[in-house]
Amino acid sequence: MMKGFEYLQEELDQMTEQGTFRKLVPLESDQGSKVVINGKEVIQLSSNNYLGLTTHPRLVKAALEAVEKFGAGTGSVRTIAGTFTMHEQLEEKLAKFKHTEASLVFQSGFTTNQGVLSAILSPEDVVISDALNHASIIDGIRLTKAARKVYKHVDMKDLERALKESGEYRKRLIVTDGVFSMDGNIAPLDKIVELAEQYDALVMVDDAHASGVLGENGRGTVNHFGLDGRVHIQVGTLSKAIGVLGGYVASSRSLIDYLIHKGRPFLFSTSHPPAVTAACDEAIQVLLEEPELIEKLWDNAKFFKDGLVKLGYDTGESQTPVTPVIVGDEALSHKFSDKLLEYGVFAQGIAFPTVAKGMARVRTIVTAQHSKEELQEALDIFEKAGKELGIIS
Repeated sequence: MMKGFEYLQEELDQMTEQGTFRKLVPLESDQGSKVVINGKEVIQLSSNNYLGLTTHPRLVKAALEAVEKFGAGTGSVRTIAGTFTMHEQLEEKLAKFKHTEASLVFQSGFTTNQGVLSAILSPEDVVISDALNHASIIDGIRLTKAARKVYKHVDMKDLERALKESGEYRKRLIVTDGVFSMDGNIAPLDKIVELAEQYDALVMVDDAHASGVLGENGRGTVNHFGLDGRVHIQVGTLSKAIGVLGGYVASSRSLIDYLIHKGRPFLFSTSHPPAVTAACDEAIQVLLEEPELIEKLWDNAKFFKDGLVKLGYDTGESQTPVTPVIVGDEALSHKFSDKLLEYGVFAQGIAFPTVAKGMARVRTIVTAQHSKEELQEALDIFEKAGKELGIIS
C-alpha cells in the first residue's frame, strides 16, 4: 500500500470489524425485474428503475438512432459548442410536461441541486431545509453563504417557527424532497406551499423519487397536490423512473436564464451525449402515452407492501413504491441483505450515514416490470430469511 493512507485503512478495517464495510455488487445482465449476480438470477428489489424504462424498446431504439446520427459524445460544454438542437427540444418538452415556463438539464440530480442552490442564494438569504432531505440538497446548501435553518422532518409547526425567525432576510427558500428516498413518505407539499405563501417564501421541491411515479402521467408531487404554478422550483432526475441519466430544474424563464450563466455544474460539465438525450426525450413520450405503466407500478407496490406488513415487518411511514424494511441494527441489516441474496432476492442494506444510527434497513423498490409471481416469491424469501435471523417471529 502507498505510504500516507494508513489512517484511511484503519477506518476501513474498523468498518470491516463492525460488519458495515460493503463491496460493490456488479450486475451481469440488464436492469430488469430479475438480474444476474455471480452467475445466479435473482429478483431485483434495489433499483430505481420504477417503470422498467432502462430497457424499454422505444428508449433503446431512440438511443441507437441518436448515436448513429450524432455520434458518441458532444465534445463541449453547453455554453460553448455542446448544445445540440436535441438538448433544447428535451428541455422544451420537460417544461411543458412540468407545466412551467422553462427547464434546464444538468448532468445528474445531484449536480442539479448543487447548481441551483449555490447559484441563487447569497449571504442576504436563508434556506430552510427538511431534516431528512437528500445529501445533494445538504451539499448544495453547504456551497452557499446563505444562513440555514433545519426544520424537523415534515413538521409544519417547526417549519412555521423557522419562517417566523427569519423575517429579516432578503429571500427565504424552503427546500424539501417530494418523496423521501429512504422512507418512501411524501412531503406535505400542500401545507408547505400554504405556509410559504403566508410568509412570502420561495419553495423548491426535489422530485427525484416522484418524477414518473406521482401526479398525472408521473408529473411529480407538485401536480399530485394540484399545485401547478405555485411551486417556484421543481428539481427531478432523468435516472430513476425516466430510466436514463441526468437531472433537471423546471421553473420560470428568468431562473433558467440565470442558471445558464451562474449554475457551475452546468457551466463546467460536458453536455449529455446524444444517446442519453434522445432516450430521455423518448421516456417523456412514453410517460404521456403509456400511463398503464404507472398504474402497474402502484398495484405492485401495494401488493408487496401489504405482504411485508402481514409478515410482521416494520415498513415505517412509506406511502410510495419505496418501502423500507427497518431492522435497526447496522450489521444485522447487512446480514439480512446477504441472506436475502443467498435465497434469491437482491435488496441492499442501508445504514449510517445514509440513514440515522439505529435506523438501518433493507430498502426495497418494486417496479412495473415485476410480476405478481416474482413478488410473491420475494415475500416468501423475506419470510424465510427474516425468521432465520430472528427479525420476525
